[in-house]
Amino acid sequence: MYMLPKPQSASQYEVTPRRIAMLCFENAQGIDVTGPLSVFSTAADLLDSAPSRAYTQLVVAPSASPLSISCGLTILPDAPFETVNLAEIDTLIVAGGYGVREALANRALIDWLKGAATQVRRTASVCTGAYLLAEAGVLDGKRATTHWRHCQAFADAYPKIEVEPDAIHVRDGNIYSSAGVTAGMDLALALVEADYDRTLALEAARNMVMFLKRPGGQSQFSAALAAQDEEEGPLGKLQLWILDNLDADLSVPTLADRVAMSPRNFARVFARRTGTTPAKFVEAARLESSRRRLEDTNAPVDGIAQDCGFGNAERLRKAFQRRFRITPQDYRRRFRVSAAD
Repeated sequence: MYMLPKPQSASQYEVTPRRIAMLCFENAQGIDVTGPLSVFSTAADLLDSAPSRAYTQLVVAPSASPLSISCGLTILPDAPFETVNLAEIDTLIVAGGYGVREALANRALIDWLKGAATQVRRTASVCTGAYLLAEAGVLDGKRATTHWRHCQAFADAYPKIEVEPDAIHVRDGNIYSSAGVTAGMDLALALVEADYDRTLALEAARNMVMFLKRPGGQSQFSAALAAQDEEEGPLGKLQLWILDNLDADLSVPTLADRVAMSPRNFARVFARRTGTTPAKFVEAARLESSRRRLEDTNAPVDGIAQDCGFGNAERLRKAFQRRFRITPQDYRRRFRVSAAD
């Protein structure tokens, strides 16, 4: 039987048993449930020191009946949420998925969440699970995120929350929220790092063959993915051209001329078709390219700024601070090192 290797420093860790409760419901997103739990399980395997494990897990739901979740899976909850002894729970995580719509109508569940968040050490949501925390008032006055497709509707529905639409995951006090699907695994890795250290989180990511650990502030938005939506039309071709010519003049008049449109009409059509303005798309594409170069190369920041269309390091720094709240140099130190590790 294959056994996961322990980190070299495993014997140096003081293992603290922590119980993770995952709130699930009918038609939840499967990976929202299994992804984070797999991260905690992997970390526990790496640190396993009988008789106690670092993480034990409990799936709770509106009832103990089997649940159908996405991917055609059926899971059997460990307990109805109302029977859980919250004094034994360290971390409560709320899954997302299409079933959130019906779960929002379950007032008993919402009331339980409101009280549970005050009794456990930390509370977290994955993807649209943030809606359930918001409905319970847990996120009022706090920063939070959810899947990028839902961020605007989420912000409109819950104006007391400061929504961060780009973030992979957000922490505000002891409340955590993450973006869509696999971002829940990034959040779980961040929680493991907070409980132990970076070495264990990276080791867990390695064993799961995951991208080694995306910082929470990394953007959900991918300009390359957005371009695929329009790939066959003139706007799609223009977006792909932008990605290949980031150091060119990408002003609205220049881009409008390439698709034979007036600047005003081009800006209006571009925003309607893509959901963002030309300027924001260009900046996102340039930032995305800059991040990759900071992660993958040793090129000087000024050279990266010029190649990606920012002109100089100062303009790149301002764009990074505005979008990611971190300097390019700090980003490289945090992210380049983890890739090398």
